[in-house]
Amino acid sequence: MRIATWNVNSVRQREGHLLSYLQSEKPDVMCLQELKCVDEQFPSAEIEALGYNCAVHGQKGFNGVAILANRPFEVTRGLPGDDTDTQSRYIEAIIPDGQTIVRVGCLYLPNGNPVGTEKYSYKLAWMDRLIAYARSLLLLEEKLVLAGDYNVIPAAADAFDPKAWENDALFLPQTRARFAELLHLGFTDALRACSDADKLYTFWDYQAGAFQRNNGIRIDHLLLSPQAADCLEAVAIDKSLRALEKPSDHVPVRIDLR
Repeated sequence: MRIATWNVNSVRQREGHLLSYLQSEKPDVMCLQELKCVDEQFPSAEIEALGYNCAVHGQKGFNGVAILANRPFEVTRGLPGDDTDTQSRYIEAIIPDGQTIVRVGCLYLPNGNPVGTEKYSYKLAWMDRLIAYARSLLLLEEKLVLAGDYNVIPAAADAFDPKAWENDALFLPQTRARFAELLHLGFTDALRACSDADKLYTFWDYQAGAFQRNNGIRIDHLLLSPQAADCLEAVAIDKSLRALEKPSDHVPVRIDLR
């Protein structure tokens, strides 16, 4: 099973790139973040024409997540733990896989900037909710993949210029500590299970020739339960999409599970 994640930074602006990617890489499951549209504006018909089923949790103008799969699946929307949270940042699917299933959570974790505001408090609270929920999911002992834009730079090796991010919400010690806590529950960072190389990034700013200089950061992750990690065969960052005309500032990351 091939599972990919991509912050498309407006699915309507990136529709052509998305359709081409589905046709070229043929993921069985595609997790999308930052749709920036309500459910009714999502290009479901065009995607379904390629053989995918769509589940969307949209929001007007910002946020929004979706899961696409080449087979029918069950879906739930929203991250448990705060009934007052109206931001569309989490969607979960149970994907049939022969005689078993793969549970896929697609998440768009809050950015958290500026630090020192309620936005950073919201980020940390959201991470605490994710940790609590992930702990409960691990008890199911299923193949589980939590994929998406985490807005977390886990380590200095995941940034071209770590010092430039020292005071940013994506790299603060409190942020990285919560990400480490999530991993310590028993998750495997798929990319780091396959490579300890540096200069492997998933995001490049639009400004100052960042992509041309490979001045990037790695903030898009697929975390695997032990049962999923046992099936991991390969990981790839599809960097070439960042060189397209009018690209997202993120690129897809995909895994192959045996």
